Amino acid sequence: MLSISVGAGAQAKSAEVAKPQVAAKSGANARTIPKVCPACIRGHMEFLASDVLQGRGSGTHDELLAATYIASELRAYGIEPAGDDGGYIQKATLVKRKVSAPPELSFVAAGSANGAITTWTHGKEIEVMYLGQAEFSGPFQKIDLDGGAAKVQAGAVVFLTSHDDKKVRNQMFGIFSQGAIALLVAPSPAGKKNWQEAGKKLPEMPAQVEGSSEGMMGSFNVLAVDDSAQEALHKLADGTVLHLDGHAGAAEKSYTWNAVGILRGRDPSQRKNAILLSAHLDHLGIGAPVNGDNIYNGADDDASGTTAVLELARVLGQGPKPRRPVIFALFGSEEAGGLGSTYFREHPPMPLTDIAANVEFEMIGRPDPKVPDDTLWLTGWERSTLGPQLAAHGAKLVRDPRPEQNFFRRSDNYVLAQKGVVAQTASSFGLHEDYHQPSDDLAHIDFQHLTTAIASLIRPMEWLVNVDFRPQWNPGGKP
Repeated sequence: MLSISVGAGAQAKSAEVAKPQVAAKSGANARTIPKVCPACIRGHMEFLASDVLQGRGSGTHDELLAATYIASELRAYGIEPAGDDGGYIQKATLVKRKVSAPPELSFVAAGSANGAITTWTHGKEIEVMYLGQAEFSGPFQKIDLDGGAAKVQAGAVVFLTSHDDKKVRNQMFGIFSQGAIALLVAPSPAGKKNWQEAGKKLPEMPAQVEGSSEGMMGSFNVLAVDDSAQEALHKLADGTVLHLDGHAGAAEKSYTWNAVGILRGRDPSQRKNAILLSAHLDHLGIGAPVNGDNIYNGADDDASGTTAVLELARVLGQGPKPRRPVIFALFGSEEAGGLGSTYFREHPPMPLTDIAANVEFEMIGRPDPKVPDDTLWLTGWERSTLGPQLAAHGAKLVRDPRPEQNFFRRSDNYVLAQKGVVAQTASSFGLHEDYHQPSDDLAHIDFQHLTTAIASLIRPMEWLVNVDFRPQWNPGGKP
């Protein structure tokens, strides 16, 4: 799952894997495991989250190994290839520009003597926290979150303020989704403390899919401003044009990989009414050591979701052919900004208009203490008719208990939702402290929860792929 800001939560307990067709608990609350293969689930997890794959870093050879493993499993389950050149793998070309000098933000304040240009430099008055574009210009707009809702001017460089730092962080995605091109914010307490050290490093521009300027992260920009710059911005007139020069050089190429398969439907009338089941196969790879461990295994994030898609592919592939097509897509480079899903969106195995719904699986390896046992929550529950209908047909799904975290916009579903597909993510991430840490490993997976959660979705998914129900966005729900 893409990182924005999260807190620490309760650690999930470890548990032994359930046996197939056997209740995991006795009595009225017994958990049955219909059709599920616990050994398959554990086997996928033990490979995908192993040290051998070195954290499946976005766009690395280890990511390709994971995609190749997934492709072989889809083949074994009778799922047809839907990738490049008759195979399962989609290879996406990425481009990335390197910043060669500290970026500079400049403007001419109204009433300045002789039209003097004010220039602020990364490492001095500003710190470029996220640079999605090599260069941008836009009208200045002040928005005080403590003063209530405000309409964002399209293409604005927004100075976002509040007495509550968390409120600013939680509202960033919302401000960008309204059309802002950049945000200027006060540094967090930690950012303020490390200001000088952070300013010594040039920002890195994100990779983008070749030929596309839009991914999950979009093309927005975030700059922290020091106390003196904040004082000047409070006095600066709205509408003043701000310009940033990122000093970026020529683009360099790299690659990321998806694994995509399709189960053809038996009903010709439903061939333009497909269901997409997806997860992301990458994680953070090798990183800074924590307690001597530098492999960010990504067991919960998102070997667990990948495993769910594979187990659903196994069950659906070995059962009666569904009425409508089912696409199974495991995306690369989600952690780098939804790049694999962006490529899939631009090169789908069928037109996006023929995909009725997408259910993404993201971080389901541990229970969320805010919801009942073995329950998953669905991001953007209130946005569409998808979640309530799945729940009505037996899915243990509830609404996202933490809407302030903006999880709807932080997974691959958002890339597709931006283009109109009803796409939402099922998860049980409870803000545990192992998020994006080397400790997100197999030792912290609750296999009882993971197995039962997957099992609880089998019959609802069998229902979904055998009916002509097409979920709709609720009024105001489409991003």
